[in-house]
Amino acid sequence: MDHATIVEGLLDPGAYPHPVDDVVHLQTHISSILLTGSRAYKIKKPVDFGFLNFSTLELRELNCRREVELNGRLAPDVYLGVEPVRFDGEHLTLGKGDGEIVDWAVAMEQLDGEHLGVGVLERGELTRDKLDDLVEILVPFYRNARHGPEVDTFGEIKAIKFNTDENFVQTDSYIGKLISRDRFEHIKHWTNRFYVEREELFGRRILEGRVRECHGDLHLDNIFFSDPPTVFDCIEFNDRLACGDVAMDVGFLAMDLDARGRPDLAQHFVDRFIEVSKDDELRELMPFYKTYRAYVRAKVAAFTSEDPDLDETEKRRNRNAARHSFGLAYRYAGGTARPPLVVFYGLMGTGKSSLARLLREVYGWHVISTDAIRKHIAGVGEATRVWVPYNTGLYSLDMNERTYAESTRRAGDLLDAGLPVAMDGAFKTRAERRMVIDMARGHGADVRFVETVCDPDEQRQRLETRQVYDTRSDGRIELMERQRREFESPADDVADLFEQLSTDGPGRETRARIVAHLRELGMLEPPR
Repeated sequence: MDHATIVEGLLDPGAYPHPVDDVVHLQTHISSILLTGSRAYKIKKPVDFGFLNFSTLELRELNCRREVELNGRLAPDVYLGVEPVRFDGEHLTLGKGDGEIVDWAVAMEQLDGEHLGVGVLERGELTRDKLDDLVEILVPFYRNARHGPEVDTFGEIKAIKFNTDENFVQTDSYIGKLISRDRFEHIKHWTNRFYVEREELFGRRILEGRVRECHGDLHLDNIFFSDPPTVFDCIEFNDRLACGDVAMDVGFLAMDLDARGRPDLAQHFVDRFIEVSKDDELRELMPFYKTYRAYVRAKVAAFTSEDPDLDETEKRRNRNAARHSFGLAYRYAGGTARPPLVVFYGLMGTGKSSLARLLREVYGWHVISTDAIRKHIAGVGEATRVWVPYNTGLYSLDMNERTYAESTRRAGDLLDAGLPVAMDGAFKTRAERRMVIDMARGHGADVRFVETVCDPDEQRQRLETRQVYDTRSDGRIELMERQRREFESPADDVADLFEQLSTDGPGRETRARIVAHLRELGMLEPPR
């Protein structure tokens, strides 16, 4: 019986051995979680990613039992045991009873979601005192965790490098989509150089007993900040990912806090852990393990984005999360290169789109078209022509605001991955341009605005031609002068980011000029 059918059957409240009013289904890339009100049940997906293998019923049972055992170290009151999922020919049930065992579930107490770390942080309630309480639990946990020669092998460079090499191999297919080639190579080179330059440090950590059977997945989604904090959902499926330097766990939570906009709390957590554990050398490893953890998070999000059980919205959310985490890994690894962002803006019919297409088709840039996004938001086909009065309907002020906000957000997601981006839109107001400038600065991008201009008679002729031959464009002659009157000049404080490009004359000459200019600015490399 396939996983989706099992989950669907267990959405029936009558499938459980205790009273249930409603069942809520959550999922990750490797598990489905069913919340019943008093208890939660986790069922592993039949997947094999190499670093984990739940592909058979026997392997899923084995890993369920190991999950309960290992999580008993930090959350003994949460993990209740392992229950069979049975099918009697008509119905699925969970627990004791008749019927064939078709899967296994980890049974847990369902804790109050109000205390989950992400929500606590988002409400502004995650304090330094709460992190101090967490440290008081973690330090003795690591002190008492399994260690010795068998565990020490996972602290050796060859073992750690196996993991990082695997990450690079498994993410190669995402180059150019979720991470740029340059950023990928930078992170890989930086990681391998760290092994060489800090070889003695890695060896010393083993001798000092800093390599343990850790939690392996220490981030805010796996911490309930109750009193005292409860840490759950450790890695059970692969010793080489769970065992290692305690800095691996510390770096994960610090990275998570950084990624969620609280580097101050990340720094406090690291400082307090060092103080209580008396592990001063741990600080030297933070850049390495933060890079590693951010990269793993990106990899997991990339994998999840290809899960056939997810809808397109969730897939897109995971692609964007992967780009963000790849960007974070790049910055942890000392990356400073600024991804290029060129905004082709100006009046309708002046040649913005043709220049953006040039960068996409010849140089592999990603293009964000405000026209395409506007129609996507409205649920209108991109090739559908929409003719409405000026500033109404699809082109109302409210729709303009939504369009430019979404266009800017999407550009930021691509810049996070270090990918070159061209934006194509009118951007007739200073506010619309300021939104892009603020976003670009936040993502460390090198941004330029290129206003395409041409003779009004030429513009009119182009719009006339469009109306006959181009079914996609909504620009019309009767709107041209109204748009010209409302078009705002660049703000003085950012005027150095703006320039004009005449598109009069043969198109090949215009294209040659923009290519030469962007190369002169260092924003354009030769086609690969």
